[in-house]
Amino acid sequence: MLLSTAGGIEIVAQASDGETALAALADEEVDVVLTDARMPGMDGVELTSQCATRYPGLPVLVLTTFDDDALVQSALAAGASGFLLKDTSVEGLTAALHAVIDGGMVIDPRVAKAAMRTKDSRDEPLAILTRGERIVAELVARGLTNPEIAETLVLAEGTVKNHVSALLRKLDARDRTALALTLYKALGD
Repeated sequence: MLLSTAGGIEIVAQASDGETALAALADEEVDVVLTDARMPGMDGVELTSQCATRYPGLPVLVLTTFDDDALVQSALAAGASGFLLKDTSVEGLTAALHAVIDGGMVIDPRVAKAAMRTKDSRDEPLAILTRGERIVAELVARGLTNPEIAETLVLAEGTVKNHVSALLRKLDARDRTALALTLYKALGD
């Protein structure tokens, strides 16, 4: 792999899916995780979420061939420290790895608009929500079900359910219908 010969990067483990990567993380001391967004089984977004929970502070850099706004947003909401397209040069990837190891955040300029997209000030009641909750909130407001949200954001259905539960609690909604109505009004859609 070209990366192993570039810029002081040492590859200590490789995995073809998220479950294998998590197992490797339990056995190896690593400074950064580089993952594909789309893998069989546990994908890179869910791996990012698991890393954020199990290994707080461990930077995760997500790679993909897809310029997909929802994928960018879900990866960042899961806790990714960076998001790059796979056609990034070896030098660019090496620089990005060093940047996230040093505590920075790296977003491919071609997907930066998706990463920075926010609502205007009319959604102030939603200011207490995390980035992930806000993304899920927008889809709940549109009437999507948990499985539809999971598919759209490339998240596990359980992760979506956790976000919806947090939304119900934080916005003091008695049920999903009340939540959807509250969100619809707050988002002005």
